[in-house]
Amino acid sequence: MNVRSLRRFLPLVLVAVAMVLLVLTIGPAAAGPSPEGRMVPIQILAVNDFHGALLPPGTIATPTGNVPAGGAEYLATWIKTLKATNPKTVVVSAGDMIGASPILSALFHDEPSIETFNEIGLDFNAVGNHEFDEGLTELLRMQKGGCHPVDGCADGDPFGGADFRYLAANVFYEGTNRTIFPPYGIRTFSGIKVAFIGMTLEGTPLIVSPSGVAGLEFKDEADTVNRLANLLKKRGVQAIVVLVHEGGFNSVGTEYNACPGISGPIVDIVERTTDEVDLFITGHTHQAYNCVIDGRVVTSAASNGRLVTRINMEVSRKTKDVTSVTAENIIVTQNVAKDPAITALIAKYDAVAAPLRNRIIGSITGDITRAATRGEESSVGRLVADAQLDATNDANNGNAVIAFMNAGGLREDFIYSEITGTEQPGEVTFGEMFQVQPFGNSLVTMDITGAQIETLLEQQWSTQPNPGGKLLQVSEGFTYAYSQSAPIGDKVDPASIKLNGVTIDPNATYRVTVNSFLADGGDGFAVLREGTNRLGGAVDTDALEAYFAAHSPVSPVLTPRITILP
Repeated sequence: MNVRSLRRFLPLVLVAVAMVLLVLTIGPAAAGPSPEGRMVPIQILAVNDFHGALLPPGTIATPTGNVPAGGAEYLATWIKTLKATNPKTVVVSAGDMIGASPILSALFHDEPSIETFNEIGLDFNAVGNHEFDEGLTELLRMQKGGCHPVDGCADGDPFGGADFRYLAANVFYEGTNRTIFPPYGIRTFSGIKVAFIGMTLEGTPLIVSPSGVAGLEFKDEADTVNRLANLLKKRGVQAIVVLVHEGGFNSVGTEYNACPGISGPIVDIVERTTDEVDLFITGHTHQAYNCVIDGRVVTSAASNGRLVTRINMEVSRKTKDVTSVTAENIIVTQNVAKDPAITALIAKYDAVAAPLRNRIIGSITGDITRAATRGEESSVGRLVADAQLDATNDANNGNAVIAFMNAGGLREDFIYSEITGTEQPGEVTFGEMFQVQPFGNSLVTMDITGAQIETLLEQQWSTQPNPGGKLLQVSEGFTYAYSQSAPIGDKVDPASIKLNGVTIDPNATYRVTVNSFLADGGDGFAVLREGTNRLGGAVDTDALEAYFAAHSPVSPVLTPRITILP
């Protein structure tokens, strides 16, 4: 073999060596299923909430400190290595594989993430709420393939769609009994059928743009599973796994392989679900846990590909029923070889994205950050609300006097020292801005009354399933106060709602700007659907870029605009 040939095969040799070392690292206690005899050992490898995180996204918290984790090149190596320990392996995802993605994936409508999981060998993905960010037609394109109807095939190659199967057991075309994707998938090993029921949270319409789920009906998770489990049992399927894009909250964030104080919607779902279900693989809350609830194993692998859950399930050859389930959350460490196919895929898309991503749009004088929860005001929230007001406060663009921004639409911070390309400290690139606002919503300016503004503020708590509500971020000049102890529906003092120091008149009309997600009643802010005299505006990232161009260097606004009372 000549030197040129050796160079060509060297990456494959390195991966093979890494796989051997990785198996040795995993060790016999975690790696080896029991010898096949009376029992059939089946391995399930699970991820959730990948959100297009092709590049290393950060760290995972552990009892001994934070560990760098994730990155599609490493995730692929880990999954392929773990698959090699058992030929009877299924690879699954519990939703939100795409949506709210970094620019490297989002710029291409998440086609790179679909292609990544094709290479990894994913079998099933339950739809998550973010799969609906661009609407059902776009989600169907993710499955079937084809170029984007507006942007075409931006990377220059045809998009073939997902090799894996989307599942949507509780998402129906409205008024029908027809689901948008199959409700379940089945894999057969040594004559044993294992069913995977896939679905998203029933509350999806509350947290995505209503236009994205128009004409669809989302049904109760436990009721859906119970109906399908009964059907599957009649068809001779005894081993049933649920992939559900809904989850819980681990009270000790560093315990990624346990579940102290588990709480949240998943507990109720599991407890209401028939005992015929053997395992729940969950997501949505971005938590890491490995639990037993109501006698069943319940897992979640955090988010962004930082963990992979390895589940060993033994099934009786005689009864075809599950006899044992054990699970382990494994950190996707970066001390293994990168998968060369994923490296090549990332390099291809990065070359197209780099000129746009690295373009400098402005500068900051200090960190502009999000709050710890969506129920709090933040400096990045104030910035984005101000930018949206700035883009719509003149006669040509809407004459807005107030802007509201949903905290869930803010996905990252502006960090002064962060360097993502060739920029200097304090300079902000388009890519960094896109990380903060990755949804591409357009601005909508509308008329609402002062009374409707009060209703809007009360809906921050009354329509939210999340503890603490979802506090809207507000623009400069708008202030109000709310009481933490007051009952839902009566938290805001109407006399405290002011614009430039003047109390809002409930009978007067005000021009307000929100993004298209909120304008459609997203996040449960239904009163905004009543807004009249609507005027469409710029895309939110264009508005923020224009604000940086006009106001750089931008300083963080630290003074609260919302007063919190006992």
